[in-house]
Amino acid sequence: MSVGAERHILILGGTTEARRLAAALAGEPALRVTSSLAGRVAAPRLPAGQVRIGGFGGPEGLARWLREQHVDALIDATHPFADTISSNAARAAAEAQVPLLAVRRPGWTAGPGDDWRPVGSLAEAAEALSGLGNRVFLTTGRMGLAAFAHLENMWFLVRSVDAPSPPMPPRTEILLARGPFTVDGERELLRRHRVDVLVTKDSGAAATAAKLTAAREAGIPVVVVRRPPLPAGVPTVAAPEEAAAWLRGTGAV
Repeated sequence: MSVGAERHILILGGTTEARRLAAALAGEPALRVTSSLAGRVAAPRLPAGQVRIGGFGGPEGLARWLREQHVDALIDATHPFADTISSNAARAAAEAQVPLLAVRRPGWTAGPGDDWRPVGSLAEAAEALSGLGNRVFLTTGRMGLAAFAHLENMWFLVRSVDAPSPPMPPRTEILLARGPFTVDGERELLRRHRVDVLVTKDSGAAATAAKLTAAREAGIPVVVVRRPPLPAGVPTVAAPEEAAAWLRGTGAV
């Protein structure tokens, strides 16, 4: 779709994998790389290449952007729980007839000594807390706290990059922090706040996995929200290097 020799790659990003892919492609000759960030983080880590911030206006808007900007390939390297943009990407790529690939880091796997309670949503996570503990370390991000707002008898430590907005549980302490986190730091956090249950999403990645090790060592149950499925038929790889190889195979690079 590109005009002339230049090839245009759009990366739907905001993740470590997206930044690594943008950095790997930035040195490719005759290649234009644009990374799109949703704009939900106030001070995002910017990738190499061109960057746009903000939504497209649904799948129709994204399809129009792909055509207008002569995009040759679309890479969905968003967060594993960004299911709306992944769905929009699949629909837009089909409409604009642009090759699409998803990059998804592997999820976490429970090991010996882990006490994990898998659930399908934040609402199910809130229901699962009954009987597990009263001092909750909530690491699901600043979105979706409304699912826990009715739990008036529990205390929550909510960690996020940016400050969350109401509604949220009435007994909440906000901790603004950005990973990577260390096991020693997570051990101290659990001890200092007397945490007795952890709630997290299965986002994968090593940057935020230390809390799982600390919870295992402390014998703390972990409520783990499962990932939403990717749209049917979207090819998927686990690493940016595989995405670069796929791009070369499509002829986009």
